Amino acid sequence: MRKSLRISLLMLSIGLAVSKVNAQVDPHFSQYYVYPSWLNPALTGTFDGQYRVSGVYRNQWGNISSPFTTYGASAEFTTEKKINLGVSVLKQTAGDGGYGYTTAYGNIAYTGVRFGKNEEHRVVFGMQAGIIQRRFDRNKMTFGDQWNPVFGYNPGNPSSDVLNRTSATAFDMGAGVLYFDAQPGKKANLYAGFSASHLTKPEDKFSASGDEKFPMRYTAHAGIRFTLSDRFSITPNFLYLSQGTATEKMAGAYGQYKATSDVNLLIGANYRFEDAISPFFGFTYKNMMLGASYDINSSDLGKLVNGSNSFEISLSIIGKKSTKTPEVEFVCPRL
Repeated sequence: MRKSLRISLLMLSIGLAVSKVNAQVDPHFSQYYVYPSWLNPALTGTFDGQYRVSGVYRNQWGNISSPFTTYGASAEFTTEKKINLGVSVLKQTAGDGGYGYTTAYGNIAYTGVRFGKNEEHRVVFGMQAGIIQRRFDRNKMTFGDQWNPVFGYNPGNPSSDVLNRTSATAFDMGAGVLYFDAQPGKKANLYAGFSASHLTKPEDKFSASGDEKFPMRYTAHAGIRFTLSDRFSITPNFLYLSQGTATEKMAGAYGQYKATSDVNLLIGANYRFEDAISPFFGFTYKNMMLGASYDINSSDLGKLVNGSNSFEISLSIIGKKSTKTPEVEFVCPRL
């Protein structure tokens, strides 16, 4: 009967992988660019405005009984003291055992390193600190000794399997650096960043020994916005992620078309190497951006989950102070 318990716990850990094998344990988004706390804390506040509120929702492998669902929400604030602040919360649920993965972080970014004629070349340093919590609901789990070969599963049957822990919380920190060229009117604007997560190497209380560590996650991202006309631009972008023995590489591009003075249309796609292609469509209206993407599996994983793919939707709202003077375009690493 103990074997059934071990199998249940293994299934709970499949999407996060066990730290002992040093695989990737963090949730991820295809629309990683709308959730800066996950990507790079140095992105905190890199927008034209006083605040930005963002949300992203991911449904993964939706045609299995209990799919992975991930919610992320963040709020960022700029100041006049070359400091940007932010908070973010992420929650992922998966499996029939009531598994939940939750993170909550506070971010701070220093924006005072600027150079060039009008200080339009910028280097930003960011840090984040918060908690990681993982838990599952024992009442939602089934065990081998609750099954009867004649009558099947009976939740009323008591189980002799004992769980020593159903939740674990750990302190966590991360840091990152970002460079971007904010000069308006250029044909090409470059951005590039690097971040390191789990600097404190939080303990994984659900590992076999109970004292394994979360492997650090290293993320590199970059892109160039090419302005082709006063209405159209295209931005190739690249993401590389490494955590333990796992790596993730994603490359793609999106185009932005200025349809009216208030509306921009966005369309593009990213390819996650040896995994999936993710078409993206979105639009901006004044200070709001809405986006949607759909992962189409190109690997054998699609067969294991009965051809199921993943869907994401995101929303960002930027708040600005009213001004009576013409605005100068601020080129930021939005995607």
